[in-house]
Amino acid sequence: MIIVTGGAGFIGSNIVKGLNDIGESDIIVVDNLVNTEKIKNLSGLSIVDYMDKQEFYEAMLSGTGFGRVSAVLHQGACSDTMATDGRYVLHNNFTYSKALMHFCVKNKAQFLYASSASVYGAGTIFKEHREHESALNAYAYSKLLFDNYIRAQKGPPIQCVGLRYFNVYGPREQHKDRMASVAWHFRNQILADGKVKIFQGSDGYADGEQRRDFVSVEDIVKINIFFMQHPDKSGIYNAGTGKCQSFNDVAVSVINSLGQDKQDPLTLEGAINQGKIQYVPMPAALHGKYQSFTEANLDHLHSCGYEQPFLTVQQGVSRYMDYLNKNS
Repeated sequence: MIIVTGGAGFIGSNIVKGLNDIGESDIIVVDNLVNTEKIKNLSGLSIVDYMDKQEFYEAMLSGTGFGRVSAVLHQGACSDTMATDGRYVLHNNFTYSKALMHFCVKNKAQFLYASSASVYGAGTIFKEHREHESALNAYAYSKLLFDNYIRAQKGPPIQCVGLRYFNVYGPREQHKDRMASVAWHFRNQILADGKVKIFQGSDGYADGEQRRDFVSVEDIVKINIFFMQHPDKSGIYNAGTGKCQSFNDVAVSVINSLGQDKQDPLTLEGAINQGKIQYVPMPAALHGKYQSFTEANLDHLHSCGYEQPFLTVQQGVSRYMDYLNKNS
């Protein structure tokens, strides 16, 4: 049996689909469905059971049996980078994760969990080493704290893999509201107003030229399944493409994916000249807390044998927009 926490969420539900695609359906999804939009993410997926997050937590602490658990893919978390209740964030992202890791040790189950590239803060080197890590908010700190807790175990007696997700986009994120990807927001803006809004330049970058490692959830699923199928591999790994691209790149890809003439795509200059891009000031709340540049160093990931190619923004966003056009 496989347990996927946050299994009705964005990445979790895509992982469940990926498991179904390789023939796995003996899956328990754990989540909190206060937001009923997430129920749509489970539609069409094959699972054997669903458990509320708190119910599962209490059962786990009490030692209630779940049958033979072979793997836990822990995707559940408070993912709001603007959250101000540190106690809530740490309980959800740190205390809960600790209990789950020890549950896996007790059950001799594989443990794969979602970390975050936010642990690198405003740095410019994105390697899985402590000297490059500096959290800028409660969410990032909770993720870094758990990474360091895992490191302090000095090799728990099970497979333990932490994946530092960079900027993930793709299907099944409609419930995330303001925390959804920029590709999702850009599409909504185009449909509503005919133009996308991008932050003006910051940290030495020109308007819209801030650069992130935008990674398709399709690739994130592949990485998770790779590690699940290689139980001898443990550690903390970056999960990004290894190649940053600009917010302008994402915007132009969205605009062209929704355009009438896909045989003659717009350039950035053309999109600006047609009024399809508007640059807006960055909110004061983000000053000093904004990553203007991220790019995963994939040396560690490659060293364990993962060599599959990643989708570019142009490829991944086009696929994502096609999905939304067919399913909206």
